[in-house]
Amino acid sequence: MLYGILSLCWIPLAGFVSFLIILSAINKSIGVRRAYVKLLLRIFEYGRNSIESASNENLKNPNEKTAEDQNSQVELVNGLDAKESTTGAVLINRDAVLLPQPQELNHDKPNSIKKEEINFDFENCLDYVKAGVEAIIEDDVTSRFQAEELKNWNMLTRTNRHYEFISWKITLIWVVGFAVRYSILMPLRVFVCFVGVVFAVISNAFVALVPYRFLRRPLADLCFKITFRLISSSLSAVITFHNKQYKPTSTGFCVANHTTPFDVAILSTDCTFSLIGQRHGGFLGVLQRALARASPHIWFERGEAKDRHLVAERLKQHVSDPSNPPILIFPEGTCINNTSVMQFKKGSFEVGGVIYPVAIKYDPRFGDAFWNSSKYSMMQYLYMMMTSWAIVCDVWYLPPMYRQEGESAIDFANRVKGVIAKQGGLVDLVWDGQLKRMKPKKEWREIQQIEFANRLKSD
Repeated sequence: MLYGILSLCWIPLAGFVSFLIILSAINKSIGVRRAYVKLLLRIFEYGRNSIESASNENLKNPNEKTAEDQNSQVELVNGLDAKESTTGAVLINRDAVLLPQPQELNHDKPNSIKKEEINFDFENCLDYVKAGVEAIIEDDVTSRFQAEELKNWNMLTRTNRHYEFISWKITLIWVVGFAVRYSILMPLRVFVCFVGVVFAVISNAFVALVPYRFLRRPLADLCFKITFRLISSSLSAVITFHNKQYKPTSTGFCVANHTTPFDVAILSTDCTFSLIGQRHGGFLGVLQRALARASPHIWFERGEAKDRHLVAERLKQHVSDPSNPPILIFPEGTCINNTSVMQFKKGSFEVGGVIYPVAIKYDPRFGDAFWNSSKYSMMQYLYMMMTSWAIVCDVWYLPPMYRQEGESAIDFANRVKGVIAKQGGLVDLVWDGQLKRMKPKKEWREIQQIEFANRLKSD
């Protein structure tokens, strides 16, 4: 009896898996995910209208609500709270911001300034006091490492601290959505992701056994794309690619803004890349070892990754072979909440070769793709992704860029960063993303000290 039940379950399961792999191989979709996203948009719109109607009715009956409750309802409609700045709209318009400017660094220490007569007036330091108060209220860095605040509730996260019961219909929609996400979507997504990882392990093992390179290369490319198409399907990802004429086609560097570890999966559904990074254990380690069997990826041990010369040499060797796929790199070095682009590390811009810029913009209404690695572990983040509504994003391929004659690697990196930020509608920041893990550099403080001393002398 049990054997018969298992046999009946095995047939549709094998058919489902085969169907997924075939669709991924031919890069086709039957339109279920896009229809699902359209349905979600209609539900979100209904929820927004219901909340707005309830808020308007409460405002018409002031005797039933206190002034504080009325204000909270107004804020609910507008979707505004103290964290609104994470969407890119700032609370403060600064006319004088203290920014790091390494290229203007005077290597003389502040204590080496010649002793001259300095006339101090209290008003000389007001600009610095103002900048300090502004930074306490809202700075340009820490808000980039927090989840992007939504303007309207997406039935997933309470995006406004003043949210309260509106109607039984909204509550019923939330309960049904909760049940669907945790009892249907999550198990199905975990299974599809598992299928993708198993496919990567098995397929790359077989491709590695193919003795002829002219045959092994296209098979490895196909297995690479199928693997990440399956993984992106496990997140109900809906990806829209723009400007496909600029898609990377030869060796070089593909650089993109970084929001989530799934950036790799998103981009790899449409193009084959060589990946670079530190060796990991666990889930990522299994995937890394599987991919490395058939494709020229670059994995470093922890100690090697800190050796810039070794890394640069490996990169040069890779790009010198025209048959190698482009290397996918995220120069920010850490995940940012998709509202801005922070400082690009200059390493990949020093090697030479063509740079293929790519801008990625996620729609936060369907789920927060940002990985706050200082708050959530990888397993916690995967759990959050598997229980979100979907991952919806736009990807823009941009024209290839080359380092100009006499242009420094830092200037080239900033030029590429500016192009990506403009296309993705992101804020272009000069700050280093590693500030979420470390203190500001000593040189930045010295720059401001020297500038302040010079201002006192000039006065």
